[in-house]
Amino acid sequence: MADSRFYNIKANVTLAQAAEVTSALLTDLSKQNEKIANISTMTSAGAEDICFFYDRKNKDKAEQMKAKACITTEVLKQFVPENVIVLLCEDPKIAFIKLNEFMYAPKGVQTGIDATAKIAASAKIGENCSIGANAVIGENAEIGANCVIEPNVVIGEGCKLGNNCRIGNNASIAYSIIGNNCYIYTGARLGQDGFGFQLINGQHHRIPQLGRLIVGNDVEIGANTCIDRGALDDTVIGDGTRIDNLVQIAHNDKLGRGCVIVSQVGIAGSCTLGDYVVLGGQVGLADHLNIGSGVQVAAQSGAMRDIEAGAVVMGSPCVPFKDFMRQVAFLQKNSKK
Repeated sequence: MADSRFYNIKANVTLAQAAEVTSALLTDLSKQNEKIANISTMTSAGAEDICFFYDRKNKDKAEQMKAKACITTEVLKQFVPENVIVLLCEDPKIAFIKLNEFMYAPKGVQTGIDATAKIAASAKIGENCSIGANAVIGENAEIGANCVIEPNVVIGEGCKLGNNCRIGNNASIAYSIIGNNCYIYTGARLGQDGFGFQLINGQHHRIPQLGRLIVGNDVEIGANTCIDRGALDDTVIGDGTRIDNLVQIAHNDKLGRGCVIVSQVGIAGSCTLGDYVVLGGQVGLADHLNIGSGVQVAAQSGAMRDIEAGAVVMGSPCVPFKDFMRQVAFLQKNSKK
């Protein structure tokens, strides 16, 4: 349930409005003017709330719900108590997102530049931007329209942000070009030096990192994630990619469109990922790998060789999912002898 201290909550939303927003069918039109106060889970929803039921595994919870209304599917409605008003749709998960966006909005950000922000004279700031306290924007940097730069952000010389971006507090951006509609969460470090050294006469000498970080449109990069710029070639993050907190992406990596990278993943340098690759939590990729489009790598797996498109793999070193399960079954069987 959303807290009004942090979110603006649309009041007096009727079931008719909820049905329209979610493309759902209200099964009892006599209830169309009934109002809902909040969106809640099935177990916590009260007499003025609406909830969502989309997984048959939760049928026992559904039978105990005390919500005013429930959005579910034709197949699952049989488990909803008779006193709960039912709205039917094809995909309650999508309906949840739509109603959530309709009913709730974060507290508004005031446009304008805080007096303590340090902005270079040569920097270009778009219209309707908000720049928070102690933010630093370097020489010749460009910030698009409608961007939110939260407190203590550092945007280095020459960096470029597109329109409608949000940079969370204490993040830093260097040597980077970022597209439109991107959200960089608090504490992220973008465009820093890659980890490159050459041993010369017993000493590790830093290899100059001369590339950039290129981030596409509609990308989210989680809190305290680090993405290094390229050594010579650019590091590239494709459109629509979602990167969780505490991820490390090394220099020269190239991620395709729509990838999902879960927390604590480490990708070594010069890897290429196709479109819609999914890496589960704590996955590790060795350097110079090619990961085909649509690949799914299960959590805590390690990849040391290229993976063909569409493969689902698991283990360390990772193997096709079915092979991994056979290995587990073999070990379990033989360890009992």
